[in-house]
Amino acid sequence: MHEYAFIGYLDHETEVNFRGLWQDLSEQNISHYGVETKGKRPHITIADYDALDKNRFIQLADGFYEDKEKVDLTLNVLGTFISTGTLFIAPTLSTELLDFHSSHHDYFRKFNENETSFYLPSKWSPHCTIASRLAEDKMVQAFSYCKKNIDKIHGRLSEIALIELNLNNDGVVIEDTVIFSKELK
Repeated sequence: MHEYAFIGYLDHETEVNFRGLWQDLSEQNISHYGVETKGKRPHITIADYDALDKNRFIQLADGFYEDKEKVDLTLNVLGTFISTGTLFIAPTLSTELLDFHSSHHDYFRKFNENETSFYLPSKWSPHCTIASRLAEDKMVQAFSYCKKNIDKIHGRLSEIALIELNLNNDGVVIEDTVIFSKELK
């Protein structure tokens, strides 16, 4: 089963630091989220799609993002989505980030077929996932570890990508495959 996500990747330095966090959590047997999925990179999801005319979308995205600039981020909120076992770090909702997100959804409106998507402008909670599917005790451990070991992160969205998500029978992503990416200016 495949789905698609349109994401913003973090700048190289921020990505390296984030991967270190994932590795630390894995080595301490708290969460293997960041290391268990082939192709996973830290990112902020801009949009998701159940079905997609990939060729048309890529053609439009290549033109639309030709002159888009990198987006400064301050990741400074450590949180969880209730009843999901997901721990994340979220950015301050700057005008620049909100404009970036809403301009994508305005331009690609005809591709937004899923009215229940959490990534639509009226429902979006931008975040970068630290761990997912955590049992309560592991959530407490992960939160405690992050609270002690990470600080406010200044970074940038530096690249956009369309990824194809390969899901297992339980709906868990087992592989991310980039099918289009573009560096932002």
